[in-house]
Amino acid sequence: MKSILSLLVLLPAASALAVSPLAAQQPVTTPVSQSIRLPVDAIEAVVGDQPIMRSDVDERILQEQQAGRVLPNDSTAARAVVLRDLVDEELVTQKAKELKITVEDADITPNVDAQIKSVRARFPTETEYRNTLAQEGMGTPEEYRKYLMDTYRRQATNQKVMDQLKGDNKFLPVSVTDSEVAAAFSRDSASMPKRGATVTFRQVIVAPEPSVKEKELARVKAESLLAEIHRGADFATLAKRESMDETTKQNGGDMGWSRRGENVPELDRWLFQLPPDEVSPVIESPLGYHIIMVERAQPAEVKWRQILITPKIDSADVARARVRADSVLALWKSGVSFDTLTKRYHDFAHHEETALLVPFVRDSLPPSYQQALTGHKAGDLVVFPLPWTPDVPKYAVVRLESVDESGTRSLAEMRQYERNTLAQAGGVRRYLDGLRKSTYVWVNPELGAFPAGSANP
Repeated sequence: MKSILSLLVLLPAASALAVSPLAAQQPVTTPVSQSIRLPVDAIEAVVGDQPIMRSDVDERILQEQQAGRVLPNDSTAARAVVLRDLVDEELVTQKAKELKITVEDADITPNVDAQIKSVRARFPTETEYRNTLAQEGMGTPEEYRKYLMDTYRRQATNQKVMDQLKGDNKFLPVSVTDSEVAAAFSRDSASMPKRGATVTFRQVIVAPEPSVKEKELARVKAESLLAEIHRGADFATLAKRESMDETTKQNGGDMGWSRRGENVPELDRWLFQLPPDEVSPVIESPLGYHIIMVERAQPAEVKWRQILITPKIDSADVARARVRADSVLALWKSGVSFDTLTKRYHDFAHHEETALLVPFVRDSLPPSYQQALTGHKAGDLVVFPLPWTPDVPKYAVVRLESVDESGTRSLAEMRQYERNTLAQAGGVRRYLDGLRKSTYVWVNPELGAFPAGSANP
C-alpha cells in the first residue's frame, strides 16, 4: 500500500477513481467482515476544525496491511505514518473548498453500485448481509451506501484538487542528491519487477516483387483510369472505386498534408512541382502505379490525393523473395557490409526500419520476431517470414547485436526513474507542508511531532 504522497506523484493526472491516488486504497474494497469500527474512540489529530479519530487510523492501518503496504513494525511508528497520510488527505479536502471543487453524484454512483454489488454477492441471503453490516458498525444497507458515497466523493474530490494543482505547476520538483537516489533504489529494488529480456538487432527486409507481366497489367489499368479522369470523371469518386491503397480508398484517396521527403522520391518529384487541381501522369514507384492530384500547396507542404494500382504478387514472386533473403544471409555471413546489403535489398519504400539498436524487451516485439529470435544469441543471423498482406509475406534477415536476459534491474538502469520520482514526490511534499503552515494542525504528541508551523498545544 502506498502513501498518498507516493501515489499522487506516480499516478497520471487522469487516473480513474478506481485507482484514485488520494486514498491509499479504496476502503470500500475491504471485505465487510474486516471493516470494523471500534466502540472506543479518541481524537488523534485535528486539521482546521476537522478531527481525525483513533478509529480512522485503525481502519486505515487495516486497509493498508490488507493491500500489502509495508508499515513500520513498531505500532506507534506505524500509526504515525498512517496519521500523516490522513492529515495530508484532510488538508487536500479542505483545499477543495477554497478552489470550489465539487463532485456530482453521477460521477461516483457507478463505483458505489459496483462495490455494493460485490459485497452483497458474498452473502447468500439478504438477512445475513444486513446482520453483518449491523454487527460491524456499518449500520443498515442505506447507511452503508451513504458511507461509500461519502468515501468515494472525498477521494474523487481530492483527486480533482491534485490534478488542478499539478496542472497549475504547484508541485515544483526538488533537488535530489545521488545518495538519496541510491537509498531509494536500495529500498525499492526488492519490490521491483524483473527486467524482461532485451535485444538489439539490424535487419534487411526483403519484399516480394511482381513479375514484368503483372507490372504491365497494373500500368495499363492505371493509364485507363487516367483517361477516365481526362474525360471528366471525378478523382475522389474514382479513387473510392479503384484505388488499391486500403488506408485512403474510402476517403477518396485523401493523403492529407505531406512534407518533402515523407514519400518515395518518385512521388516527391511530382508533389512539389504539380500545380493545384492538376492531375499527374501515371507515376511508377516501388509501391506500384500512382495518379496524384495536389489540392492545396504551401511553401513546405502539400495536400493531395492519389489513386494507387499495385501489381498482383503471386506465389512464384514470394518464392523468389525467399531466395533473395537467403542470398542476403549468405552475403552477410561472407562479410558484405550491412550498408551495402540494405542499399541493394532493403524495403525502404514501405518505411521498414533497418535497425533497432536501443534495447527492446523481447516479449514486446511482434510475435513473428519473438518466435524467430527465441534461443538465439548475439551475432546469430536468422531469416524468417513477416506478415505483410493476408496472402503475401515479406522476409526479414536479422542479425542479433545484443541479447540481455531478464534479471534484477540495476541502479544504473533505474537512476533517472528514481531521481524523477523523488523530485516529484519532494515537490508534492513541500506543497503539503506549506498547507500545514497555513492551517491549524494538532497531532497527538505520542505519535511524534509534525513539521514546523504545525500547532501542538
